Amino acid sequence: MARSVFIDGAAGTTGLEIAERLEGRAEFELVVLGDDRRKDPAARAEALNTSDFAILCLPDDAAREAVALIEPGSNVRVIDASTAHRVTPGWVYGFPEVSGREAVAEATRVSNPGCYSTGFIGLVAPLVRAGLLPADWPYTCNAVSGYSGGGKALIARFEDDGDIAWRGYALSLGHKHVPEMQERCGLSVPPLFSPAVIPAHRGMVVEVPLPLAAMTGAAGADELRECLDDFYAGSPIVSIGEQPDGELLLRRSLAPSDRMELHVFASADGSQARLVAVLDNLGKGASGAAVQSLNLMAGLDETAGLRL
Repeated sequence: MARSVFIDGAAGTTGLEIAERLEGRAEFELVVLGDDRRKDPAARAEALNTSDFAILCLPDDAAREAVALIEPGSNVRVIDASTAHRVTPGWVYGFPEVSGREAVAEATRVSNPGCYSTGFIGLVAPLVRAGLLPADWPYTCNAVSGYSGGGKALIARFEDDGDIAWRGYALSLGHKHVPEMQERCGLSVPPLFSPAVIPAHRGMVVEVPLPLAAMTGAAGADELRECLDDFYAGSPIVSIGEQPDGELLLRRSLAPSDRMELHVFASADGSQARLVAVLDNLGKGASGAAVQSLNLMAGLDETAGLRL
């Protein structure tokens, strides 16, 4: 019997891509509200409370309102793609490789990770857990993303103004991904995060520079790479990339993908390293991650419907 799935906010980029991944799958049946009912609180409440799964692709406040519409006796299980519940007690963080597949599979409330956070946490969390990087270091994170993750207004801005080459933002250092980056990596100091948007529709590179010689207790680059390789061994989604010949490229023609590739680069003398994650901000960074968690929660293969 197919499980019912209601995507609240199905008209947005993340919701549309989730629906595409579920299209044609016999395991799920999408609950769709017409344009005249999408913003009707009563219709939304009915869909939320009667569906097997609800995926929230909404702004933070609207996501909180949606959760508040769920009645105490409802059996609906929720995946929230907003920032609203990523550090909320009682919500399981929807990064199965890091949080644990069983924890996600058994959860009734799952918070989908942020796109930048996925790269940072995927790189740093396993290494801090293993004691190979210190938890009290003031990490920095530099990242660039395609503009598709910024919502309809930013998409239109980039597509209408062909002169934008780079858009730096969060210049007041208060980006909403920082709390989950700190908490999910077990860091005592919030990372200094420097994000930017580039004129590509999709794709993302997240980098964490490491001055290893100055970091008390930090392991060498080879040991860091080996740890990540072991941590993600057997994962069909996260892999450790081969060492490229001199450069990494993020192409504007990037095809949709739900994979993430991690790299460890080092200086010749081993005193410095660069941790780099390459992913699709709409894939493992958003819609693909939500579908991966949905698969696990429904007792299915985690890769079903993903673009690998």
